[in-house]
Amino acid sequence: MDVYDILINMKILSLLNKKRVFLDYASTTPVLPEVLSAMKPFWNNKFANSSSLYAEAVVAKKAIENSRTDVARVLGARAQEIYFTGSGTESNNLAILGLFEFYRNKFVPHIITTTIEHPAVLEVCREIERRGGDVTYVSPEANGIVSAKDIFSKITERTILVTVMMANNEIGTVQPIALIARLIKKRREEKNTILPLIHTDACQAGNYLSLLVSTSGVDMLTLDGGKIYGPKGVGMLFVKKEIQINPIVWGGGQERGLRSGTENVSGIVGFAKALTIANRDRSAESARLSVFRDFLVKEILAISPNITLNGDSVMRLPNNINVCLPGMLGEFVVIKMDTLGVAISSGSACGTLSDTGASHVLKAIGKEECASSSIRITLGKYTTKKDLVFFLDCLKRIIAK
Repeated sequence: MDVYDILINMKILSLLNKKRVFLDYASTTPVLPEVLSAMKPFWNNKFANSSSLYAEAVVAKKAIENSRTDVARVLGARAQEIYFTGSGTESNNLAILGLFEFYRNKFVPHIITTTIEHPAVLEVCREIERRGGDVTYVSPEANGIVSAKDIFSKITERTILVTVMMANNEIGTVQPIALIARLIKKRREEKNTILPLIHTDACQAGNYLSLLVSTSGVDMLTLDGGKIYGPKGVGMLFVKKEIQINPIVWGGGQERGLRSGTENVSGIVGFAKALTIANRDRSAESARLSVFRDFLVKEILAISPNITLNGDSVMRLPNNINVCLPGMLGEFVVIKMDTLGVAISSGSACGTLSDTGASHVLKAIGKEECASSSIRITLGKYTTKKDLVFFLDCLKRIIAK
């Protein structure tokens, strides 16, 4: 380690020793103590490979299947419709690319998505285009909410899938998934066909919105453990029983042949526990954070008449605040806030920013001038009113300069 590395480490330690306020829960969440307790036995005690045949392996296999049942219960689905993966990104890839690969030798598949999706959807759609498929990208209204009629109007005889996120990871807007699904279902009945299917990336919605597939009407649904106070490195894909998709990972044939690879038993157990807790606490936590969100929006907008809220003020997640600070670089504000002890972001932690540092989501809703000058504040289980007051004090100090 050279002198430069030592100085950098000293700086990091100095920052971390100060009062720290974490307001970036959309990027990731800490693992809850109850989740850790559920996972612990499978790290070095019940560590067997669940694909083996001896008694220890049966214990691991049973833990996975119990977890599958618990997850299915939250979704109102059947256990055999739940597939565990390595992340939300992998689940999105499996849903979209897997369906494309199933149909690509029959005709040229067409997929519909939106311009504000997470890269885990947008990038796989671009890969489908490279493989010869067709993709239509629908832009939302100025409030960040896509029109169900716009989505529906783009359906053709070759459309195999509509994939729309349940809630946006940057600006928190909640999309009309149930309405889109109803329009699609009606069309399928009229045409006497099973296509198109509907998939939703619900990674940001897991803590705050109902995940009942009977209510949303979706055929496939993605979740990520790291967003729901569970472990990172584990995700889930719901696939309605009658749907056929191809695997995109080949190997030992785990997860009923759809997702090969030795199962992450502790991760799966932790995921199921975290999702169960999220479902239990959803209403109370949503109500608590909605009050905090509205307070913070009001106070931020009062700092300057030039500051604006990005996305709809009502149809948004209870923990999301995304604001435009004209004349200020969002990344600069994030860095300055970090030095003062507050962790926020200027967009997604998963690469939704372009090479120019501009948000593709804000460009898509027509706020080009805000694409590089916005910040995202996302609240969570450990957020307190004192945290918000501290954040506001820091933000005012930065803007005043």
